[in-house]
Amino acid sequence: MTIRRPTRAPERADTATPRPAAAPAPVGRRRFAELTGSWRAALRIARRESRRSRRRTALVLAMIAMPVAALAFLAASYDMAELTPQERVDRRLGVADAQLQWIADAPVGQDEWGEGWYATADGKPPSKVSAAQLTALLGPGSRVTEVRPRVPLTLRGPHRDEVVNGRVLDLTDPLARGLVRFRAGRAPQQPGEVAVSPVALRRLDLRLGHAVAAADGSRAYTVVGVVEFPDDLGPVVALHPGAAPSTGPEPDSVWLADVPGTVDAALVSRLNDRGVVVTARHIGSATGADRTRLGSIMGDNPNDLSTGVLIAGLGLLEVVLLVGPAFAVGVRRRRRDLALVAVAGGDAAQLRRVVLADGVVLGVLGAAAGLLVGVGAAFAGRPLMEQYVFSARFGGYRCWPSALVLLGGVAVLAGVLAALAPAWTAARQDVSAGLAGRRTPAKSPGRWLALGLTLVVGGAGLAAFGATQTSPAVVLTGLILGELGLVCCTPTLLGALARLGRVLPLAPRIALRDASRNRAAAAPAICAVMAAVASSVALGGYLASDGARDARAYRPALPTGHVMVNPIGSAPQPTLAQITDAARNQLGVGAVAPVQTPSCGAGRAGYCDIAPVLPLARACPWQPGVQLPAAQRQQARADPRCQMREADYFGGYVEPGVDDGTALPLLTGVDPATTAAATAVLRAGGVVVTDPRYLHDGLVTVRVTEVEAGPDVPITAHDLPGYALPRAIGQSRLLLSAAAARQLGLSWSQTGWVIGTTTPPDEEQQARFAAALRPFGTLSLGVEYGGAPRDVSPLLLLLAAAAGLITVGAAGIATALAAAEGRAELTTLAAVGAAPAVRRLLAICQAGVIAGLGSVLGIVAGIGTAAIVLVSVNRQYASAWPVSDPYPFLVPWPALGVLVLVPVVAMLGAGLFTRARLPIERRLD
Repeated sequence: MTIRRPTRAPERADTATPRPAAAPAPVGRRRFAELTGSWRAALRIARRESRRSRRRTALVLAMIAMPVAALAFLAASYDMAELTPQERVDRRLGVADAQLQWIADAPVGQDEWGEGWYATADGKPPSKVSAAQLTALLGPGSRVTEVRPRVPLTLRGPHRDEVVNGRVLDLTDPLARGLVRFRAGRAPQQPGEVAVSPVALRRLDLRLGHAVAAADGSRAYTVVGVVEFPDDLGPVVALHPGAAPSTGPEPDSVWLADVPGTVDAALVSRLNDRGVVVTARHIGSATGADRTRLGSIMGDNPNDLSTGVLIAGLGLLEVVLLVGPAFAVGVRRRRRDLALVAVAGGDAAQLRRVVLADGVVLGVLGAAAGLLVGVGAAFAGRPLMEQYVFSARFGGYRCWPSALVLLGGVAVLAGVLAALAPAWTAARQDVSAGLAGRRTPAKSPGRWLALGLTLVVGGAGLAAFGATQTSPAVVLTGLILGELGLVCCTPTLLGALARLGRVLPLAPRIALRDASRNRAAAAPAICAVMAAVASSVALGGYLASDGARDARAYRPALPTGHVMVNPIGSAPQPTLAQITDAARNQLGVGAVAPVQTPSCGAGRAGYCDIAPVLPLARACPWQPGVQLPAAQRQQARADPRCQMREADYFGGYVEPGVDDGTALPLLTGVDPATTAAATAVLRAGGVVVTDPRYLHDGLVTVRVTEVEAGPDVPITAHDLPGYALPRAIGQSRLLLSAAAARQLGLSWSQTGWVIGTTTPPDEEQQARFAAALRPFGTLSLGVEYGGAPRDVSPLLLLLAAAAGLITVGAAGIATALAAAEGRAELTTLAAVGAAPAVRRLLAICQAGVIAGLGSVLGIVAGIGTAAIVLVSVNRQYASAWPVSDPYPFLVPWPALGVLVLVPVVAMLGAGLFTRARLPIERRLD
C-alpha cells in the first residue's frame, strides 16, 4: 500500500498545526474532580483488600451486620404489628358496614376512626341497649348484632382453674362470623355450646365434643368449634348470647351494623347527636367527624427521644470499639502498601482516604447483609412473633423503609468511625520504616492522657448534675463522656502495665508486651469490654439500691404468712365453720377469725370516714403535699413531731375495724400477754390502736366524718378508753369494740376472714384452698409474704449476660488478631526450642489481658458511676420534707459474680481453641 504525503515547498520545514489552548478548569471543579478521583481509587483498593483478606472481612462484616440484623428484625416486626387505620377498622368490623357503641344519652364528638370520643354535653351512660333501638336509629332495612368483647370467665382445667377471656357473640350471624377464622367445627347454636381458640384448647386439654365446666360448677359447656380471633391469639372462649344474658348496661358492648346504603356523614352526625360513636368502613368519606385521632397525636417527649439517641450512641460506640482492632491490624499488615502510596506521591489525606475507604466498603456490605438477614428473618418468623410476642395477627408485609435507611447509614458510620483512628495512624507513619517492614514504636502522647482525665472528671460531674435534676439524658451524656475519657487513658495504662510485666513469667510478659506494642488493636478491645461491664455494673448497682430502698419502705398489711379472704360481689358467703374446715384441710391450720368493718349507721346515706385523731401537742404543724420554703422544710425535718418517713404520710391510712379480741392477734401478730390486755379494753367498751401516738391520758379520740352527705353534716368526735399496742405488725389499725361503735352511731358487717399461718402457703396450696371454697361463693385471697420479692432481678442477669458476651467476643477477636499478627514471633519461639504448650499459654494470657483488664476497669468505673449517681440523688433528697429514705449503696454481687467468671471463661476458651503446635516456617533457598 502506498502512502502519499502532501507536497511541500523546497527547503521548508514541516510545522505542526497550532491547536487552540483549552481554558483552565475552575479551582473548585478541579478540586472536586481530584477528590472524587482519589475516593474512587481508594474504594477500588478497599474492594481489592476485602477480597484478599477474607477472614478479616468476614469478621468485620459479622460485627457490623449482627446488630443491624437484630434492629432490622425489630423494625420490620414492629411495622407489621402496627396496624394502619384501615386495617384496624377492617379487623373491628369484619364484613359489617359499621360498628356502633352507645356511650351516653347526650351528644358526643368523635375522631375519624371512632377510636376516641368526647362528650359535648353532660350525660350519663344509657340503660340497657336493645337491637330494636339501634335499628330504629339506623333506619329501615338495617340489621345489628351485639358483641361483648370482654367477659371474665374461669373454667376448670386439668390441673388448676384457668382464667380465659370470654366473648359473647352470635357466630351463626354472618356479621359476627366475619370477626373470627374457623379452624375446625361449627358455630355455637345454643347456650350450652362454646367455640374456643387453639390456645384455650391446649391449655384446657380439650377436644371437639368435650365438655368443660365453669370453675364454680354452675354450668358446663360443650366445645363445638375452634376459632381464632385475629386481635387476640391468647385463650379466648366464644360464648353464645344465651349463655351470658345481659342484665344491665354494658359499657364495653359494641354492635355491628349492616345498612342498606352507605354510612354517610349525615348518618354519623345523627348517631353522634344521640350519643352513639360510629366506626365506618370507608374512613375517607364515610364520616364527617374530626380527622384528628384523639389521644394519638401527642408531642414526643424530648427527654425520652434524647435518651433513646444516647443509648443508640452507646451501642454505636460498642460496635466501633469491637471493630476497631480489625482495622488496626489490617493497617499494620498493609503498612508497606501504604508506604508505597506515599512514595508515589500520595499525601496524608490520600492515605487516610485509603484506610477510611475500608470502613465505607465494609460498612456498606455489613449494612446490606444485616438488613437482608433482619428483614428476611422478620418475614420468616412472623407467625412466631404473632403467637408468642404480640399475641395478635399482623397487618400486611412491611419493613419500615425509613428506619432501614437510618440503620444502613448508622452501619456505614460505624465502619468509618472504626477506621478513623487507624487512618489517622497510617497517615503519620514513617515511610522508610514502612518500606523496610519495621514497626514504629508505639507512643502515647501526654495530651491524650490529659484529655482523657479531663473527660472522666467532666463526665462524672455531668452525670452527678443529671442525677440531681433526674434527667436520664444528662446522666447518659456524662457516662458517654467518661467512657470516652477512659478510652483516651487506656493506651497509657497499657504502656505502664507493660513496664511492670518484666517480673512476670514468659507467657504473660509477652502478652503484656504485645498488648503495649499493638495498642491500636488492644486498646479498643479493652475499652469495649470496659464499657459493657461499666454499664452493667452501674445500672445493676442502682437497681440493687432501689430494690433495697423499696424493701425498707415496705409496710406489710398482715403478719408474715397470714391470709386474708374477702368475698367478691353480693353472692352468698361461706360460714366461719366452712372457712375453718377448708383452712385446716388444705393449709394445715385452724386459726381463723372473722373481720368486721364499720360503716355509717342507719339514716346515713353517705360514706363515713372513721379515724383516730392525733393530740394537738403531737400533731405536725405542717401538712404534707404543700410546697414549703427551704427554711420551713428545715424546721419540719428538725421537729420531733414530723420525724416520719414519706411512706407514713402518703401510705398512713388507718384501717378501722370492729373486734372483740378474736381477730386482733391474727391481724397484728402481738404476743399473748398484749392480746389479753387489749382484749380486756375491747370487752370494756374501748378501742385499740396500733400507733401509740394516738393514745393520750388513756383515751383515744375517734372522729367520724360523713363524706358524701354534704357540707352541713357535723363531724362526730368522741374520747373513748383506749389501748396502744407496743409492737404491732402490719398496717395502722383502729379496732373498735361493739359498744364503742354503737356510741359513735356506726353499724358493722363482716367483710372477710383472716387466717393465721406460720409460713406463706405456696401456689399449689392456695389453688387447693381456693378450689375448696369455690362452692361457697366467689372469693379473693391475699397472702402476706413479709416484704417485697427479693429475687435476683432478671434485668441484672440480662445485663451481666450481655456484658459477658461482649467480653468473650472482644477477647476472642483480640486474641485471634494478636495470634495472626505474632506468627513470626511464634516461629522464633519454636526455633529457640520453646515447648508447644507455650502457644496455648500465650493465647490464654492474651485473652486474660483483654478480658481481665477490661473487666477490672469496667467494674471500677461502674461502681464509681453508681456511687456518684446515688450520692447525688441522696443529696437532692437531703433537704426534702417529708423525709425520704436514702438510697443505700449496694454492690450488685450477682452481676459481679457473673462478670468475674467471664474473663476465666474467655481465657479457657482461648486455650481450648488454640492449637498447641508452634508454627515452623521453612526458608526457601
